[in-house]
Amino acid sequence: MSEAVPTIYAPPVRPVRLSLYERLIALAIAGGCAGVIATAVHLRPSPDGTGTHQGLSFLPCTMLATTGIPCPSCGMTTSFAWFYRGNLAASFWVQPGGFVLAWLTGMMVIYALYEGLSARPIHRLLRYLPVRIWITVGAAVLAFGWGWKIIIHLAGMDGWKSSMGGSG
Repeated sequence: MSEAVPTIYAPPVRPVRLSLYERLIALAIAGGCAGVIATAVHLRPSPDGTGTHQGLSFLPCTMLATTGIPCPSCGMTTSFAWFYRGNLAASFWVQPGGFVLAWLTGMMVIYALYEGLSARPIHRLLRYLPVRIWITVGAAVLAFGWGWKIIIHLAGMDGWKSSMGGSG
């Protein structure tokens, strides 16, 4: 006598929709990232590889001025400015971490706008990768960018000048 396999009941899957509050947060994130991009487009990238942030009335980097070694964020603003002017090689050269963050900022505008306008969540897919992986990869990218920045600065190859094919 064979036993019958019971029918498995699976309720219909309803698509997850974001609440109005979550949609407004997504649109605020998109707006904030778009503001960062607009600022980067507005700034003239420094041909020296650092100091573009001074176009926003910020002071020069204290660590660079004091020790002669760039801080972990040196070149980030310059990298963003080059990235959003379309010179990806210059963006990567002056600060690889800034290149990655500039790309992520652009992607965040697209994703957050999609979530805010469609009410369909994309960010929930990120839960399949543990937080420690995101933190480890992010820290590795930023550490590599800082190390690269130190190396090119100490070697006197910091910046993106006309002799390197840049337009600065």
